[in-house]
Amino acid sequence: MATATSVPTQAGPAGEPDGTPARRRRSWRRLPIVHQLGQSVGLQRGMLVAGLVLMGVFLLTALFAPLLAPYEYGQLRDADGLFGAQQPPSGDHLLGTTVGGYDVLSRVIWGSRTALYVIVVAVLLSIVAGVLLGLVSGYFGGWLDRVLVVIADAIYAFPALLLAIIVAIVISGGQSSLWGGILAAAISITVVFIPQYFRVVRAETVRIKSEAFVESARVIGASNRRIMLRHVLRNATRTLPLILTLNASEAILTLAGLGFLGFGIEATEAAEWGYDLQQSLSDVTSGIWWTSLFPGLAIVLVVLGLTLVGESLNDLADPRLRTRRRVADQEPAEEGEVAAVPGGALTRGPAGVGGLGVTVAGERPGTPASAGATGAEPAEGQVAGPDVTGRDGGGTRS
Repeated sequence: MATATSVPTQAGPAGEPDGTPARRRRSWRRLPIVHQLGQSVGLQRGMLVAGLVLMGVFLLTALFAPLLAPYEYGQLRDADGLFGAQQPPSGDHLLGTTVGGYDVLSRVIWGSRTALYVIVVAVLLSIVAGVLLGLVSGYFGGWLDRVLVVIADAIYAFPALLLAIIVAIVISGGQSSLWGGILAAAISITVVFIPQYFRVVRAETVRIKSEAFVESARVIGASNRRIMLRHVLRNATRTLPLILTLNASEAILTLAGLGFLGFGIEATEAAEWGYDLQQSLSDVTSGIWWTSLFPGLAIVLVVLGLTLVGESLNDLADPRLRTRRRVADQEPAEEGEVAAVPGGALTRGPAGVGGLGVTVAGERPGTPASAGATGAEPAEGQVAGPDVTGRDGGGTRS
């Protein structure tokens, strides 16, 4: 009678069937930032962690600004009356008030939300336009490629802030409401950033379109649209996260520059760090430090956090650094375990360094390589080569 046998279920490292927890743990470690954090070591990891902490504080402050800010960004009075202009830090106003009578802490917190809006809109517009133009230009080439390259180089030659000022004036006349000012600032920053994404994606597309897998897709009859979107785009945009983080810090500086020069968002429509710095210029000479210190410190910390993350990701994307880390992480091999011949290993014999020899199947350890491998003495007229210690094998020349 046949006996039923049960097939044992393969258990993973955690005792679960099919190693489900381990698989989930591995997939969690493959997330973009988590994966780079696991690759980083030493100072590089410290830079990445510090940048992530600063970015996390910035994002949380921007998202929860209505809960964190004690007052509205344009509020000038409360139940007790007017706040007063240039009031020093106190219990009612932890960071003091500005020359216009606004609460400094509230303006700094609400300014983070304005900066986040501009970063998101500017980076998204830049990526969509730059990637699309770079993909089409690099894949098709021809006169369209030459025209787009000339236009991108011409835009790239302009100073970024000057170009942003011109675009902001054309769009909104230099002053506008909250969303009008955000769109004006974002579009002006987008015009500056498009050539960067265009050049990176175009260079990668030109390289990738000559690869074997693209040629194979053409041979089997795939359309240009399918090849561009499914094969080329996926491989040409791997370096974009690095550019994104660096451009986000440049967007903060460009927005602050526009506000500082008076071409940003109006103070009554939104809080903006550059505008607050411009209004506090006269306070510095009068010894009123709190109106300029905290908006400037917010700009510095946000830009520092984004730059640290961008530079760390850029270093981790370098394959040479990853290779060095892999070599450094490998444990050194034990002495005398280097393979010399197939089936044998270089071992230390009982006679010390002089007893080194090749262990061959069927031979005793310590047997000289020439005798153990061939089983015969050197023929007359031949010179025995040096053994592994570098000494002469003792052969004589006839």
